[in-house]
Amino acid sequence: MPLDPNVAGLLAVMAQQGRPSFAELTPEQIRAGSAMTRALQKPPQPVASVTDAAYGQAPEQALRIVVPAGGSAPRPVVVHLHGGGFVTGDLDSIDEPSRALANDLGAVVVATTYRRAPESTFPAAHDDALTAVRWVAEHIADHGGDPRRIALLGDSAGGNLAASVAVRARDAGGPALRALALLYPLVAPLLDTASRREFAQSGYMIDGPAMEYFGRLYTPDPEQAGDPMIALDRTPSLAGLPPTLVVSNEYDMLRDEAEDFARALAAAGVDVTARRFEGLVHIVYWMSGAVPRQAEMHQAVLDFLGPRLA
Repeated sequence: MPLDPNVAGLLAVMAQQGRPSFAELTPEQIRAGSAMTRALQKPPQPVASVTDAAYGQAPEQALRIVVPAGGSAPRPVVVHLHGGGFVTGDLDSIDEPSRALANDLGAVVVATTYRRAPESTFPAAHDDALTAVRWVAEHIADHGGDPRRIALLGDSAGGNLAASVAVRARDAGGPALRALALLYPLVAPLLDTASRREFAQSGYMIDGPAMEYFGRLYTPDPEQAGDPMIALDRTPSLAGLPPTLVVSNEYDMLRDEAEDFARALAAAGVDVTARRFEGLVHIVYWMSGAVPRQAEMHQAVLDFLGPRLA
């Protein structure tokens, strides 16, 4: 399918502005550009309440608890682990999609951030993600959430974190998770797939040099990149994970590994729903205002999580 016209128009504007690859920027410059992401989103929806909290001592060990308008407690819970290559992304980046998800799903959505590279390297983000989910399981009842109905949502690097948390929670006997939604997830840092080669120099939001740059910042020791905690393809067993949605996008370096991971989950006996969105690119879940078809992805998340959190 041709590139979505709204995506094509956005990429053309970015090219005219001379937007460099992330690999040409410092982490501070990349993070400063997060304001552009928010400019691509719809205005945040009003909700019943928004509460910021901490699950650790570091400033990045933070949560934003979004309680939807309407409905009554106890509500199901979705923990959203944001993407950003383990280097960028924050609570503000996913505030708008978190509010929309909370209202449309009738769930408490907990947007979660974590220590980022290069200040904190592997496994800091992975350990923080698990700690955050454990905090939610212990404290979410105080905010009207049901700790027996928790799902994880992760996009890109956040998808890697969400899947890793699900594996570690399974092995530790909890917290129990109802569902897992992975949006164009990073499956492993060092994979060699056809889509990674095809789109390595594409400029479709993420490219090969940026992938390598983010990888060096978070896993400076090459052996770390092969650890099963982050290299999900090396997980000894995927059996026993919760029902999982895996979303891939046609014009995305991570397309093939996401689809391969969905097949591996299914082979392990996991209840898997795989969706490929033709014509779309990386990061589109954060682009509700610029790419109308983001609504299709949002609806796919609703359709998947709704029955499993009922």
